[in-house]
Amino acid sequence: MARKLILVTFAIFATALLHVSMAQQTHIVGDALAWSVPNGGAAAYTTWASRKTFAVGDILVFNFTTGLHSVAEVSKANFDSCNTANPISISTNGPTNITLRSAGSHYYLCTLPSHCTLGQKLAINVSGSGSGSGSTSPAPQPAAARPVTPPTAAPVTAPSASPSTAPAPSVAATPASAPAPSVAAQTFTVGGNMGWNVPTTGGPNAYQTWANGKSFKVGDTLVFNFVNGRHNVAVVSKAAYDSCNTTSPINTISTGPATITLTNSGENYYMCTFPSHCSLGQKLAINVTGTSAAAPTPSIAATPSGTTVPSVPSSDSPVTSPPSPSASAPSLVLAALPVTFLSLAFARLLN
Repeated sequence: MARKLILVTFAIFATALLHVSMAQQTHIVGDALAWSVPNGGAAAYTTWASRKTFAVGDILVFNFTTGLHSVAEVSKANFDSCNTANPISISTNGPTNITLRSAGSHYYLCTLPSHCTLGQKLAINVSGSGSGSGSTSPAPQPAAARPVTPPTAAPVTAPSASPSTAPAPSVAATPASAPAPSVAAQTFTVGGNMGWNVPTTGGPNAYQTWANGKSFKVGDTLVFNFVNGRHNVAVVSKAAYDSCNTTSPINTISTGPATITLTNSGENYYMCTFPSHCSLGQKLAINVTGTSAAAPTPSIAATPSGTTVPSVPSSDSPVTSPPSPSASAPSLVLAALPVTFLSLAFARLLN
């Protein structure tokens, strides 16, 4: 009787432990961006969070260098105003792991000066628990416990003894591998309604915020709308872009609106060479990947006078591919380790 009681207790405990371990998720905040001041402003972390599902019991991992950043949980009012006084909790040692212990909205920011206002802030919504609390569906059984129903197979007919009666495989029946569909070339109006100017709102991150979430490909076109004599657009190197050095641009267009067709994949950098315009935020860096369908002949030139430039409304963004599956999915191997050890100990007890 005692052994049966021990067996039942062990089975209940092992099942609960495995179920909780499988349900828990670990989220690396920002993924490759980590926990830092983002180039795209607060939209960078908002975009990251919009692709995730958070539940009670999940873990947030904030990767940062100790002394350069911090992570504090704050109220919504303090989050909206970037008020770093009186946080709910704070950690200054990186990396920091935070376990989500309650459902609802949670708000996090960096308390170092100006970091929150530059976009180092994260708001998430936590629902239920990792094990699916509130659901009336039973917990999933381990795969080994489920009966496996073999698929119904068509009877196999033995091949005829005469080779001449066996139908030869049809080469034409095998469809050729179709190339992956390409995304049509896009035309982007830089800055949307803001045009190509010294930004009055958004500061130095205004154009990076505009570019965030857009997918630029070889063959796409950028349209820079500006008034002649007040601005220009120059293609520059990364070093010149970072330092706002206007002395040796790769190419400069002084007639607006200017159209630039993207011909090179990788990072592309643009700025205005008028005094102080770059340092005040009139600069743009984008990452170009892949190739659009029907990519036009590579060119980089000003729009001829009198030509109407097609414009895409700022609210229209190109279709982006769905995010890859989260790297934070729980490991079934790690989840099963505690149960394995408990099973070995229980076997020794019965013997």
